[in-house]
Amino acid sequence: MTESESGPATIAVIADEVGVSAATVSKVLNGRADVAARTRARVEESLERHGYRRRSRRLPAVTGHIDLVFHEFDSAWAMEVIQGVEAVTAPARVELVVSQLGGKHRPPPHWADDVLGRSPLGVLLVLCSLTDTQRRQLERQRIPFVVLDTDSATAASVPTVGSNNFNGGLLATRHLLELGHRRIAVISGPQDVLCSRARVAGYRSALDETGLPADPELVRYGLFTGHTGYQHGLELLDRPDPPTAIFAGSDMQAMGVIRAARKLGLQVPADLSVVGYDNVPMAAWSATALTTVDQHVQTMAGTAARMLLDLAQGVPVPMTRIDLVTELVVRESTAPPRSS
Repeated sequence: MTESESGPATIAVIADEVGVSAATVSKVLNGRADVAARTRARVEESLERHGYRRRSRRLPAVTGHIDLVFHEFDSAWAMEVIQGVEAVTAPARVELVVSQLGGKHRPPPHWADDVLGRSPLGVLLVLCSLTDTQRRQLERQRIPFVVLDTDSATAASVPTVGSNNFNGGLLATRHLLELGHRRIAVISGPQDVLCSRARVAGYRSALDETGLPADPELVRYGLFTGHTGYQHGLELLDRPDPPTAIFAGSDMQAMGVIRAARKLGLQVPADLSVVGYDNVPMAAWSATALTTVDQHVQTMAGTAARMLLDLAQGVPVPMTRIDLVTELVVRESTAPPRSS
């Protein structure tokens, strides 16, 4: 703990400054839920201002559980994440508590209270991140957290594991250009999500290398779902000047695009080349085996889980930001355009 101008920043000093009892400050420090939200915020602000830190330290974690929090997990990609995490936690005899935020990228205000009540070894956040208040609440209780495939830029102090999404978009688009395609569309994930924008940035960069302008009409955003791929696929392919190739931001989107193409009487890859993203197992076993960008989801998830368990045991991590390499896997869904 540090010292304030009037002396040591004790619980009594914090309580006096905020105008609450020492018991209330103690409840906030211990993660108790029975404190009004406004009072908790005032106490947290005072604790932060004084740089107060509890004297006691967490003992190194041996057994227990971690909270695995998805923004949503109704996809094959989410199952790959779970398998990657479990490959690390199961041998360590650490259990998983899996939850989702219903598609949102920030937990609700009461979320941290619920987590503190469960007292996990740590929290692994998938495509979502904490508010400053929630981060301080976990840090106060020495509960480490790691962000996997973040939805936004994170501070250097936040441990984060992801993949090189810009490079993934670059590789996918370069592949289509090398095949001879010049009218290439991209369907990415939500526009407010960092990995979605990074993949589109890679797509734009590949076009720029060839001296081709990026047609804004061929750049689409949506959910990482088959339905999004299907809807955007229908719209793009029903244009008077349809693309000859589509780069999708997920394998599920790509499969939706292929379904849209077939509905319109087009053959993949004879009439349309399609590239996906993620390399989930079903990509290799679809009717037309999918060319896709492999971001090694299980490896990414396992790396994040190992980082979290190290932090829970008090082991410092050598770096707080890890980006795994992305690789293009060429299968049957891409070919030169008919005109080539």
